[in-house]
This record gives sequence, C-alpha cells and structure tokens, in this order.
Amino acid sequence: MNQLPERLIAIDWGTSNFRAFLVDASSGECLESRRSEAGLRALSSAEFPHYCAAQIDDWRDEGRVPVYLAGMVGSARGWSEAPQLDLPVSASDLADHVVAAPGLDNAWIAPGVKVVTVDQVDVMRGEEIQAFGALAMNSDDTALCCLPGTHSKWVRLEAGRMVDFTTLMTGELYHAVRFHTLPGEPDRGSEAFDEKGFEQGMEAARHPSGPLHALFEARSRHLYAGLAATQVGSFISGVLIGSEVRTQRALFPDANKILLVGSSTLNALYRQALEKEGFIVQEVDSDSAILAGICALARRHRNS
Repeated sequence: MNQLPERLIAIDWGTSNFRAFLVDASSGECLESRRSEAGLRALSSAEFPHYCAAQIDDWRDEGRVPVYLAGMVGSARGWSEAPQLDLPVSASDLADHVVAAPGLDNAWIAPGVKVVTVDQVDVMRGEEIQAFGALAMNSDDTALCCLPGTHSKWVRLEAGRMVDFTTLMTGELYHAVRFHTLPGEPDRGSEAFDEKGFEQGMEAARHPSGPLHALFEARSRHLYAGLAATQVGSFISGVLIGSEVRTQRALFPDANKILLVGSSTLNALYRQALEKEGFIVQEVDSDSAILAGICALARRHRNS
C-alpha cells in the first residue's frame, strides 16, 4: 500500500480546454487552479508532456506530488491512449487500469469506458470521473446523472457501479445549427440568452414531428410568428435541450431525482427542461465533481 501524498494534481484535459487543480488530498479542497484553451486541437502528441510540465511544475515538489489526468487526453488523438473499459465499471476498476503518462514521472492517465452491444455502441472519456465524483458527493450509491456539454452524457449508476450511459450530441448540434444553417442565420452575432425564445423552443420540441421539424421552426417562426432575430439562438437551444430531456425521460419514466453535473450556465438551462419533465434536480458543479472523482481514483490507485 502506498500512502497518498498530502497533495495531488487533478487535470481534466479535453478537446478544447485544459483545467488543472492543485488539491488537498485528504479534504479534496482545491488550493489553486489553472485553465487554458490548449485542448487536443491545439497540441500535437509530442507537445503534451512539455505543456503539462510547464503548467504545473511549481506545484510538483520535484515530482513528489502525483498527477492524475482524465478526459480526451487519454484518447488515440491525445497524450497516450488509455483503455476504454466495458461496463459495468466501478471507481476501483478505473483505478486498476490507469496508465503512466510517458515523459512525465508520477503522472497517470485515467481510462475511459464504453458500451458495445448489438443495440448500442457508445464511448466516454472524462465524464466517467465526473459521474463517480458526483456519486461520491451524493448520499446514495445509486443515481441517474445528466452531464450536459458538447456531447451530453446520461449515466446510470447502481450500487456504486456505472451500468449504462448514452451520449447525445446536443451542444455540437446547437453550434452547427446556430452558425451553419439557414434557420440559425438571423442570430449569428448575438450571445445574449432570451428566456422567452428558450421556452418557445422547449415547447416546439414537443411537436410529434420531432426535433428535425422543430429546428426548422426557428426559420418559419422568425418569418411569420414573431420570433425575433435575437431569440433564434435561444429557441434552437430550447429545441435541442428540450428534445434531449424528453427522450431520456421516456427511457427513465420512473426516475425521480437526477444529479445535474455541469457549469452554472448549462445547469440553469437544463434545470428548466428537467423540471418541466418532472425530475427533482440536484445540481453538482462540474469542477467539484472532477476533484471528488480524481481524489477517489487516486486513493484507490495508491491502495492497489
């Protein structure tokens, strides 16, 4: 058994962003954090160890402070490929399969997870850490989690194990429709959120013809039903988030409470849609979930 040092470094490194946290290992408290937009798209594989070392070297105490990395950094396009484990998976399973990060001592990359069945093939890197972190912060070992983002994840955990998940391309589709289609054209330049536009979009998502029709209504409502140009982006967001939540509600008709794990901005939008479908929402900040998840992973890794 190797004792966990007093501090550890938790890194969430995705396609677009780098987030590093210096953490008190015993309490899970964040002591300092650093962020940048140096995600996978910005770096070559050879640059990862050098960039990481430059960002956290003053935290490392000559390498004695361990580093745990999660996210797309462990993909084939990232620093070094970590395995994707078949479900069901526990936090201990993740800890048992971390891989050493080449080029940086005492640094470990967490594995991802996957679903490969006749009916569904799905993959995840990074959100599994947040899901287990949210579960660790919860009073129960069974939960349904919604993790909104570019590729939203809905995760089912039972008796401390992840047993199923689904990916929905809500965020990426929003960007594509908003900035690269005719319905999104009137609102290319606005960043302001419009509550009424969002509510109209959620209502449009209920149309029996589904989201493909509802998205086009951003165009037709702008022409003939008073949807202002500055409301179009929020309408599209309402359609997509509303559709996501409605489809998942149909899959979990008996679910009551849901853990909503994300940023404050996205959580606010998803809360509206989730409560509209009858969920009781417990919000979990994504940074807090990452820290709790990586601390749990580190403890298990050091004890293995």
